[in-house]
Amino acid sequence: MFGHKKKVRYAVVAGGQISQQAFMPGIGRTDNSELAALVTGDPVKADKLAKLYKIRAWSYEQYDELLHSGEIDAVYVATPNFLHMQYTVPALEAGIHVLLEKPMASSMAEAEAILAAQKKSGAKLMIAYRLHHEPGTVEMITRARGNEFGELRSFVSTFTQNVAEANSRGHNGYWGGPVPDMGTYPLNAVRNLFGQEPISVHAVGTRTPGRGFNFHDTVAVTLAFPGERVAQFTVSYATAASEGFDLMGTKASIHASPCFMFGPKTGISYVEKSGDGSREHSFDPVEQFGNETQYFSDCILNDCHPEADGEEGLFDMRVLAAVERSLDTGETVKLEPLQRSRHVQPDQALRLKPAKAPGEDELISVIPQSA
Repeated sequence: MFGHKKKVRYAVVAGGQISQQAFMPGIGRTDNSELAALVTGDPVKADKLAKLYKIRAWSYEQYDELLHSGEIDAVYVATPNFLHMQYTVPALEAGIHVLLEKPMASSMAEAEAILAAQKKSGAKLMIAYRLHHEPGTVEMITRARGNEFGELRSFVSTFTQNVAEANSRGHNGYWGGPVPDMGTYPLNAVRNLFGQEPISVHAVGTRTPGRGFNFHDTVAVTLAFPGERVAQFTVSYATAASEGFDLMGTKASIHASPCFMFGPKTGISYVEKSGDGSREHSFDPVEQFGNETQYFSDCILNDCHPEADGEEGLFDMRVLAAVERSLDTGETVKLEPLQRSRHVQPDQALRLKPAKAPGEDELISVIPQSA
């Protein structure tokens, strides 16, 4: 299918903020991927973005035609979460590879349907955990798994922002809110740092007076892991921006910040403290979206199974669903013990230079998420 120096041709499904600010500029940093099409329901985006990137725009009504056109090899699905299954399953069924934004879907049933479609078709599916290819994150995971911080006991994280209610994230219920959107980051981080899956989940949510969200806009989650390990994270759509985590082991602790965000000036860094003193580990900014696309395209071109596959997405989804149940009932939700079959590997870290990202005021037909 692919000759020498052939590039994987991607269609972007949905031209929202993440597509315009991150994926579409970022793919230009790769040497094995190219932007070939845009799927959007907005005629202004269709016209302006197609001209800007010299690609063809397709409407959602033409999606099936695009999948069978022979003009693309893969899609990047960046619709709101509740539409992920609708655009992922037909692509997989058509033999088109899918790079799917996280969280994987908006219910366990949808996530399982996506995974079943992938297994049936044989097309490749990767969940867009861009930090699995960011050098600082990969180093922290590798060192944690290598016992360099001692026996890991605790993880605590905060990830917050002030989101405009008018943005799609502000009014689409729990699965459009802060836990699936932002909580996926600390959740995925601790699962990979511990190399374990949680066995119980408890959540407490609040609603900020005067804000118009139709969900708990601030949520605190406590996770229990095997071996008497514990993790906590708090996420919010109604506070000033904050991001960071602390990982405590018996030999050392680390504080990471920035640790979840991306951008031309955002390099992941962490401070390691032990009996020997304090040491800072800083990393240059990288093109996180280009990195993940480069990796996925390598998997497609070389017929390798991507690490952040449907199982990785599903294992986060079951915890997100448990948080929802805990918020609804006030109870602690027990989870079946599971073990992930694959883990982040050191060679997944890539160092593509950051692309220039358009500012929020340069976005086309987008209601920015910043309040």
